Amino acid sequence: MTYSSLLFIYGFLPVSLVIYWITPSKLKNISLLILSIVFCTVNSLRFLEFMVICTLINYLDGILIDRLRSRKIIPEIMLFTGITFNVIVFFMFRTDFLDIFKDRLKIPDTFFPVGVSFVTLTAISYITDIYRKCIRAETDIIKFSLYMMMFPAIIMRPVIRYNTFRRMLNDRKITVSEAGTGLKIFVKGLTEKVIAGDTMYMLYTAVRSVDIWEMSALNAWLGMTAYMLSLYFTLSGMADMGKGIGYCFGFRFPNCFNYPVFSNSIKDFYYNWNIQVVYWFRRYIARPLYEICGSRIYRKIIFIAVWCCIGMWYRFDINGLIFGGIIGLTVISERYIRKFRLLKITGIIYTYVITIICMVFLSGENINYSVNYLLVLLGGSKMFADSMTLYIFKYYIVFLLIFIYCTTSLFRNMIMRSGNDYIIKAIAVISPVVTILMLILCTALISYTGSSEFYLTGLQERSFFP
Repeated sequence: MTYSSLLFIYGFLPVSLVIYWITPSKLKNISLLILSIVFCTVNSLRFLEFMVICTLINYLDGILIDRLRSRKIIPEIMLFTGITFNVIVFFMFRTDFLDIFKDRLKIPDTFFPVGVSFVTLTAISYITDIYRKCIRAETDIIKFSLYMMMFPAIIMRPVIRYNTFRRMLNDRKITVSEAGTGLKIFVKGLTEKVIAGDTMYMLYTAVRSVDIWEMSALNAWLGMTAYMLSLYFTLSGMADMGKGIGYCFGFRFPNCFNYPVFSNSIKDFYYNWNIQVVYWFRRYIARPLYEICGSRIYRKIIFIAVWCCIGMWYRFDINGLIFGGIIGLTVISERYIRKFRLLKITGIIYTYVITIICMVFLSGENINYSVNYLLVLLGGSKMFADSMTLYIFKYYIVFLLIFIYCTTSLFRNMIMRSGNDYIIKAIAVISPVVTILMLILCTALISYTGSSEFYLTGLQERSFFP
């Protein structure tokens, strides 16, 4: 069960809201935790076991670091133990290493804890902040369990620090207005995932179904553009759904995406793509290493290495490493290009080309396929267009143009700059109607296609989805 399943939309979510809203204030944390446990159990009993084990180990590790901070070496040992545990968890589920033990542990072949990468980053930030004396260890197991496994954030969570979560927990406001805003954000995310993300993934799979050397160059560009859009709308949609659910329960989660597509530089693109994750790597890996190495050359090497780590976080193989390395090298190169102010003229085109190259390595089955696909992009198949190109333009070009427009902030900026109160009021009146219509349309599409889970499954098979 994910946020885009009918069981969740029309079953679990409304029942959860009713239970949570009628629960007395003093018991709301317990109520939300029980609902989160039920959510994990519906997904899989193994998923619940995984989340409980991760929560308890990090909870105890944080307390030991805090209580024994006056002892020599012991806090460092506990920090190292906690980080090692979380890294091993990440490594086990993002590689084939777990397959060795699946029979002995009686773990189904289909089991994969979606969100494991976010869980490990969240846990590492918690125990590291305790070690740095930024926060005290949480002794309330219920509050800490909510931090680790609260269902509005469990699938595509913003990687927030514990002191930020604690403020949200203490200052949450549960009102009808907040719930209405949350449901609107949820439907917006659902629309992104079901209508835009799934449609673009269908186009991408259609292009990929052709043998690589029989693919025309234009089809290769269109297919990879579709992949980029499907990835963006799926991840952004899941994040918006989680954010909307959070609003309904009184939590205001920060944005994970801020219109990154078609920026005028790679730096702007990737610092607005999965914002909280990029910030985590800057705070917990890049900055500590910068403090040790003052040389500019070493800092540039560290910067590239950190982006390689981000690439490996997305996809734990050589393709992920190359994906991150391209971004790191490009961002450093842009510092010199900016001096000539070339990006103001060609920034969007340049960013699009580099992003497509990155997506080639992110989407490829292996390094060999990615290199061959890159050659086809450059005309290696000696075909510019073919009959499939006409088919794509006939059936998908309108969708492509609409979805490309939706990845930008042009509409929002146009409304804000207009300053016309009548337009703003008209949008406020129309918005609920559009939300209901989008919910009906998404429901129909999910019912028709099955469950809208195929994209998540495809990403899991390539150990990509966080």
